[in-house]
Amino acid sequence: MNAKKIISGILGAALALSMAACSAAPAKTDEPTSQPAQTQAAAETPKQEAAAPEAQPAAQQEESAKAPKYVFLFIGDGMSYPQFQAASDYLGALADSDYTQALPSNSYDDRAGAVLDGPETLNFMNFDVAGSAVTYDSCSFAPDSASTATSIATGYKTYSGMINVDITGSTPYETIAEKLHSQKDWKVGIISSVNLNHATPAAFYAHQASRNNYYEIGEELVNSGFEYFAGGGLKKVTGPDKDKTSLYDLAADEGYKVTYTQADAEAVTAADEKVILIDEHLADSDAMDYEMDRQDGEWALADYVAKGIEVLNNDTGFFMMCEGGKIDWACHANDAGATVTDTLALADAVQVAIDFAKEHADETLILVTGDHETGGLTIGFAGTDYDTYLDSLANQTISYAQFDEQYVAAYKEKGTSFEEAMKDVEKLFGLKLSGEETDRLVLTDYEVQRLRAAYDLAMSDTSSDDYTQEQYVLYGTYEPLSVTITHIINNKSGISFTSYSHTGLPVAVLAQGVGSEVFNGYYDNTEIYNKLADLLDVK
Repeated sequence: MNAKKIISGILGAALALSMAACSAAPAKTDEPTSQPAQTQAAAETPKQEAAAPEAQPAAQQEESAKAPKYVFLFIGDGMSYPQFQAASDYLGALADSDYTQALPSNSYDDRAGAVLDGPETLNFMNFDVAGSAVTYDSCSFAPDSASTATSIATGYKTYSGMINVDITGSTPYETIAEKLHSQKDWKVGIISSVNLNHATPAAFYAHQASRNNYYEIGEELVNSGFEYFAGGGLKKVTGPDKDKTSLYDLAADEGYKVTYTQADAEAVTAADEKVILIDEHLADSDAMDYEMDRQDGEWALADYVAKGIEVLNNDTGFFMMCEGGKIDWACHANDAGATVTDTLALADAVQVAIDFAKEHADETLILVTGDHETGGLTIGFAGTDYDTYLDSLANQTISYAQFDEQYVAAYKEKGTSFEEAMKDVEKLFGLKLSGEETDRLVLTDYEVQRLRAAYDLAMSDTSSDDYTQEQYVLYGTYEPLSVTITHIINNKSGISFTSYSHTGLPVAVLAQGVGSEVFNGYYDNTEIYNKLADLLDVK
């Protein structure tokens, strides 16, 4: 696995998104409160801790009066503690020459004094402030991206699948980005490695009863007036029935410069005022490539952050939200290798903000968080006991999505034999049918049996709608061969997943810069908005 441009200082749906199964809005519901939804503890804590201004020493008054002028909010979609810890541990395993010698399964004598060096921390793991946020929404402890991003962007809870509206779908909520744009005349940028009208980016400018209203969300993007959008392509560009005016044409009519090539994106400057940069090398579902599939020279998430700073930078202020959306997609598919490399790509993007903050230390706030956890990823597997072999993930050089597209599709078309297909599996994932006894990537009889069964099901072209319960547990809605390959290399590495959907784990809220101290603690995700709004003095 080639983790390109790994952060400074660290060593070298085509995809169906699962949403919580929540009921439609009821005919009658309680009116939303006049304040953003929050837990009782979250509501009471500020009142208990806040002191009257006259009781504060002068130095504290001066400190509390400071507010950032440049705010970066990085959201790793589906990223909780396991995702970035796995990436950190993976780097540590690659860098540690004693890693496998120090394993618990080795005898004391065989270890010969070898000691595990530990993880290589990602840049945002070193931030001064570390908080945690609970992610439940109005109908699920395992919420979706639409509702959780709504909580982060507006301070309100809602149902899964809804974007910035109450549970009736009738009352819209204004977002932190909209308020900064209208009340403080800040410029705003929205970046995502997935579609720009997907749930998380949409939660900063759109208001829809269904996250699947892609065309209507796109219309709101165009009408937002935000200065910078960049990343994946728009979904349903001409509407679900392909009978509407192209969203890109509407954007041009509203004064946006829309680019589709990297060369044109590179030529964009602040003088263009309003821009939409669509990545030239779109992959599955018109999203950006997974980081492990990205070719050298092609723009990564970090490049779009750098260009965003160039477009947005001004003396009044700017707000930038950058989503690492394919972390979530990789976790849905239980692809640990792609999860790790896209988490590292997000860290690369954060580094651009860190470098900017060095030149604007008294004016910049950087937040890194997740909207929810995806996949139930964990470091540890029943088959490896207390050992992990995270360096084995480096043998994977292609994401499950590109393996589906480039290889599995061809197997079906040509009727390729299992043995021939396994030659590609060895080349691309390192898994092999035979080899030295000490080679951890040699498949066991049990693993070969699983792969053969998955291959046979894949070649039968059976729809996932017709899967048995056992088949769904084994494969989810994914290509049986691809997901079985990733499950096996995950497990051989000491990684496992519990779900193809989201889980209820809390997410980290890591902060650095002006006002970062308010993000300490353990609180509801609506408090991320509340803390930002108070800090930035928006109503």
